[in-house]
Amino acid sequence: MSEKLTYRNATIEDLPEIVAIYNSTIESRIATADTEPVTVEDRSHWFSEHDSDRRPLLVAELNGEICGWISLESFYGRPAYNHTAEVSIYIDERFRGKGLGKNLLSYIIEKSPAYGIETLLGFIFAHNEPSVKLFEYFGFEHWAHLPNVAKLDSIKRDLIILGKHLIK
Repeated sequence: MSEKLTYRNATIEDLPEIVAIYNSTIESRIATADTEPVTVEDRSHWFSEHDSDRRPLLVAELNGEICGWISLESFYGRPAYNHTAEVSIYIDERFRGKGLGKNLLSYIIEKSPAYGIETLLGFIFAHNEPSVKLFEYFGFEHWAHLPNVAKLDSIKRDLIILGKHLIK
């Protein structure tokens, strides 16, 4: 990628764009279990739960324009799981299919130990083949298969949990 890709902690001013990117994935029914668009107000609490030192929400910028975002969220909310986080990646539809997913996932894998993360998890619908392949490319393994746990437009969908130990 010849263009300049940078990462920074998201600010509250970025939230409308973060929400817009997220909402752009809802209609496809492959990236999120939300079935209706969310609002900035809906996501305000979620935004405030991110901690730039341990559970960041980062925006990726390509030549100064937000092209996607990455978040790390706590898994299961109990102290014994403090070194495990769920990673989420969302890319603006104008930038999809250009290899940004690899850049974003590679970046967060590299940076996760600095956030105290030893294990990363990805919760992905089984029919979201591009995301499953992306995580597999980076050595994530299939750790769980939850059949028919979601229903999107009357179609039952499986959820796969992919995991990777960063520190053995």
